[in-house]
Amino acid sequence: MNIKMMISRNTGLKENQVTAVLDLLDQGSTVPFIARYRKERTGSLDEVAISDIRDRAKALKELAARKQAIIKSLEERQLYTKELSQLIENADSMTRLEDVYEKYRPKRRTRATIAREKGLEPLALMILDPKTGIDLQKEATGFIGPDVASLEDALAGARDIIAEIINDDASIRSGVRDLFIKTAMINTTVIKGKVNDGAKFKDYFDWEEPAFKAPSHRILAMLRGAAEKVLRVHVLPDEKKALDIIQRIYPGNRTVNPQSREQILAAAEDAYKRLLSKSIENEALRILKQKADEKAVAVFSDNLRQVLLSPPLGGRPVLAVDPGFRTGCKIACLDATGKLVHHDVIHPHTPNGKSSAAQLIPKLVSRYEIRAIAVGNGTAGRETESFIKELTLPEDVDVIMVDESGASIYSASQTAREEFPDHDITVRGAVSIGRRLMDPLAELVKVEPKSIGVGQYQHDVDQTMLQAALDDVVVSCVNQVGVEANTASKQLLSRVSGLNAGIAANMVKYRDENGAFASRTDFLKVPRLGKKAFEQAAGFLRIQNGKNPLDRSGIHPESYPVVKQMANDIGCRVEEMMTAKAPVQSIDLTPYVTATTGLPTLKDIVAELAAPGRDPRQPFQAFSFDKDIHEMKDLVPDMVVPGIVTNVTAFGAFVDIGVHQDGLVHISQLADRFVKDPNEVVKVRQQVQVRVLEVDIPRKRISLSMKTG
Repeated sequence: MNIKMMISRNTGLKENQVTAVLDLLDQGSTVPFIARYRKERTGSLDEVAISDIRDRAKALKELAARKQAIIKSLEERQLYTKELSQLIENADSMTRLEDVYEKYRPKRRTRATIAREKGLEPLALMILDPKTGIDLQKEATGFIGPDVASLEDALAGARDIIAEIINDDASIRSGVRDLFIKTAMINTTVIKGKVNDGAKFKDYFDWEEPAFKAPSHRILAMLRGAAEKVLRVHVLPDEKKALDIIQRIYPGNRTVNPQSREQILAAAEDAYKRLLSKSIENEALRILKQKADEKAVAVFSDNLRQVLLSPPLGGRPVLAVDPGFRTGCKIACLDATGKLVHHDVIHPHTPNGKSSAAQLIPKLVSRYEIRAIAVGNGTAGRETESFIKELTLPEDVDVIMVDESGASIYSASQTAREEFPDHDITVRGAVSIGRRLMDPLAELVKVEPKSIGVGQYQHDVDQTMLQAALDDVVVSCVNQVGVEANTASKQLLSRVSGLNAGIAANMVKYRDENGAFASRTDFLKVPRLGKKAFEQAAGFLRIQNGKNPLDRSGIHPESYPVVKQMANDIGCRVEEMMTAKAPVQSIDLTPYVTATTGLPTLKDIVAELAAPGRDPRQPFQAFSFDKDIHEMKDLVPDMVVPGIVTNVTAFGAFVDIGVHQDGLVHISQLADRFVKDPNEVVKVRQQVQVRVLEVDIPRKRISLSMKTG
């Protein structure tokens, strides 16, 4: 199997591009590194294309391994032939391979097996042979004996064998599978006695639609209903069309013997109803589940990327509040680097505590030169926000609601205990809320992505697929933004290209013991951070105040010589090239092209020199909910209110409008035009204006619209 050729053919990429990517991956290079620093090798493929090549290669290697396992099984049973060898070699998917193997797969004891044990296989083959003009009853009578009691028993056993032959026929399976994929309907009904317990699946108590056109969220909802034993789910095409496919071959024009034709047709119907339909239906359900999983994982990945790349407030002192009614609000003051400098508890929602809280907050704002107050959006969040906004605070102090999804997970984690061994989970939670405002990416990498709350049916999808996809997103975002080597946590460092948890921990330990890294070359002094890890990581690690000004940029150390040559050629220092003083943009790059450094890299260098270490995230914009709206009862139809998108799904977007219950903007309400994919219109954390359509307080449902009319 030529994996590179197959990937090239299936993706439309040049084979040399595929070869370059696979070679680099085999050498230990990461996807971000290849995409950013090896453009000449790959023809400037982006992370999506490189990841796709990686994943396709993995699947093809698994296919190759399965072929070898099948060949070994066939050889051990002395069934391997030249014909089978060719069929196995030509199988270009796992499904086609398993179809080839179906006939030879070791089987449990079946009705056909029992019939063969009774010696009825010759009779079955006789019936199937179009060249034999047999007297079927006479021939079948000859098989009556101790194990076959009657003529009907002999014919029934022969039909069982024929049914299994039909079921194992690769061409039949392929044809019926295609029929399923093109025409099958998915049908759901409620299981008797589950109407009340399964009320959340009410929409699917009697539902039918084309299976392979159904949207992913409905497929996952139906399958969840089946898993919870509320629904019965079937995926089947028209039975007559399926039988027509079988009968074109069995019997088709294979026999002119009416008696044999009758037996074959009966066996074909039995083969479909008892064997083939169940087998292909299970396959169809697996395919539908896989496609729905892929869509759900893609939605989750897109949402996670938007969350991780949310605009950071930046290095400003922050007072963070983890709100609560009964137990009070936990507050944490953080300096501009995110270091905890003070923590306390206030009770602004009790008669006795409101006055003292009103005195303490302004004092802390003044003492620690606070420039923003972060309020968690959980229980008592809006009430706490209102309380703080009523205080007399400097005009330049913003009060901002922060999504605290996953903060409780972080505060109870080993990571949090290591960071704050002398503080309880309430303090850690408040710190996390404040740091999320300062730098969402740096803080959220400490939380399991699945806990951030931006998924769609995330617990129903393939967890291995989901974890791999989310890990890719986290790594991509971390390396896209870059990491300050002297302040980053070990969790953030561990996501840098080429590093892992062990090396990241060693970097933090080295930093603690030896002081800040003065240059990128110092990284090589860290235990276990060898040349390969340095090659992969160095360009993504920043040193803001290092000896070499290029260390604060995204220019890889391997390209420093060419930058110095450019500086010499235009008669300036490297430091000057990283300001507006030098005419970097007008440099003719042609003379600097070498066998390893081409125009793509040189253009990246010039762009980086123009804005060294530029943060790709959007500038921070403060957001406030409508001050008059705090609960669902405050909402009335046609009211227009500000909100923040909290989750995007295949069927629409959820928006937080500050009433402790997200509203849904259905896909049909996202725009004045037809919207196929909600991501065309909205992104997670986007600030939007929405119009209230309907409020259902008992069911806690809010319908919203973003249409202008």
